[in-house]
Amino acid sequence: MAENGEEKLIAVARHIAKTLGHTNTMTDDILKIFSNFDGRLREKLTEKLSEDGVEQILNNLDRQISRYISSDNPIWSNAADAAAFLGSVDQLIAAVRDWTPLADDKNISSCLDRAEDLLQQSMFRLEDEFRTLVERGAESFDLTLSESTHPHPDYSDYDDDDNGFADEDENFIPVAQQITDYDIVIDALPAGTIGDLHAIAKRMVAAGYVKECRHAYSACRREFLDESFSRLGLQKLSIDDVHRMQWTQLEDEIEKWIKAVNVALRILFPSERRLCDRIFLGFSSAADLSFMEVCRGSTIQLLNFADAVAIGSRAPERLFKVLDVYETLRDLMPEFELNFSDQYCLLLRNEAMTIWKRLGEAVRGIFMELENLIRRDPAKAAVPGGGLHPITRYVMNYLRAACRSRRTLEQVFEESVDYRKGDDQALSSSSSLAVQMAWIMELLESNLEAKSKIYRDSALCSVFMMNNGKYIIQKVKDNELGTLLGEDWIKKHTAKVRQYHVNYQRSSWSKVLGVLKVDINSSSPSGASKSLKEKLKLFNSYFEEIYKTQSSWVIFDDQLRDELRSSVSGSLSPAYRNFVASLQTVPDFGKNADRYIRYSVDDVEARINELFQGTSGGKR
Repeated sequence: MAENGEEKLIAVARHIAKTLGHTNTMTDDILKIFSNFDGRLREKLTEKLSEDGVEQILNNLDRQISRYISSDNPIWSNAADAAAFLGSVDQLIAAVRDWTPLADDKNISSCLDRAEDLLQQSMFRLEDEFRTLVERGAESFDLTLSESTHPHPDYSDYDDDDNGFADEDENFIPVAQQITDYDIVIDALPAGTIGDLHAIAKRMVAAGYVKECRHAYSACRREFLDESFSRLGLQKLSIDDVHRMQWTQLEDEIEKWIKAVNVALRILFPSERRLCDRIFLGFSSAADLSFMEVCRGSTIQLLNFADAVAIGSRAPERLFKVLDVYETLRDLMPEFELNFSDQYCLLLRNEAMTIWKRLGEAVRGIFMELENLIRRDPAKAAVPGGGLHPITRYVMNYLRAACRSRRTLEQVFEESVDYRKGDDQALSSSSSLAVQMAWIMELLESNLEAKSKIYRDSALCSVFMMNNGKYIIQKVKDNELGTLLGEDWIKKHTAKVRQYHVNYQRSSWSKVLGVLKVDINSSSPSGASKSLKEKLKLFNSYFEEIYKTQSSWVIFDDQLRDELRSSVSGSLSPAYRNFVASLQTVPDFGKNADRYIRYSVDDVEARINELFQGTSGGKR
């Protein structure tokens, strides 16, 4: 009777241990508790195991499993073989789990060593099968399907068992989502293959071979990402490789990079994330680590390129491509946070943020280099005819083009800006960017004033400043640059151009107008006649000199040229007309006035309209 009671107790103990033993240690702990409770119980458990034929069980499992391990053909080429092999592996895992707490027994310990060795061989074969399935699945499946017609499932209620994928539509690929701005959706692996991989992963995790499983998976998927990047035209470049590139070549690489990083963050990485979640369903740490191992190398490759651009040359002509890289990373920061949200990817997420900010520093550095370029531009040779200086044309076209990215530049120049605000962030004329632009304009103006001093003729100095000032105002008006600088700035500089206009007339024509003044208090007719003759000679000389000189001067703007001519004519023609009339009233002079008067009023006006016809070199 007592014997029968002990057998029942042993059976109950083993049943409880099996039922609750869902972890690697729980069964061992339960058996130890029972054993410590009563040493006789441990003896009976060991005795019972021996009676059940531990060695026979192991021999049977060895015979079943070895047949598959030694096979040259892939086990998963036959569904029945795969199911049988997994069944035997399940039995082996359970046996090792049950025998481990009783390893102190010599007979069981010997069988346990054999079982663990067989389990290791089984895991090696499962690892090979796992790798084969991943590789063949990727090779055989269409990776360029334009869209998926099936809704994406919710995996939250998924039952983690061997048949979890059995009822799914074999044509349904749950690892891809349509991206609005892209024409392709990547279906990473067939659904059936995913089910097989999950079944293998489940056994390898249960047997304590999760690391090997992860490595097999990540190695294959890394190759897939490398091939995808290669097809996108992206080379594996070191930072030094990028810095050694010619700028035109680097521009091409930046275009490829922008395409690749968008595809990676919006298509490839989300697909890999979902694939990891399905294959390692129920094992979140394994899924997160596998995803990190798969995507880390590709992500570092992408970020290293952006970093190379950020720490590269600050030459002003690079601004626009650097802005492209900056904007691309900024716009993808939500994708970085979404794809790399787990603890293992924190470093990648932080690195993306760091490089994005470093690109902002690069943009600010480029503007500092532009300032230095303006300061260093020497005041050597004067521009012929007082025309547009190349530095004016360069800087104004540069700033005008840069301000097409005004919102991005505003973000760069604001010290504390959250990228999530993006284009909705309010901008004002007192922003950091506005201050930066006003400072560059001040530097340019100071540089032009220094260059104007090269001209010995003060009138030509005024023409030079008038030309460049007018050009600056034209480039500022009716665009983002004008909005940043503000109406007050435009009015102030328009007034400066008008003052240059006044200075020009005073320098060029004041002495001509002075000659044309008639002294009505002359002592005698003969004295008046002589004085007028002298004045007429002086006028002809001054006028011809000015005409000869200033006809080669430049006023690039048609309206400004017409205004200047009209202004000169408006002050000179009436004075000359009065002077000629005075000549004709003088005795002994008026009858022969035509002999002395070289230019009629119409001739003077015609000559004035021929001024400023020099070549401006274009006003682009």
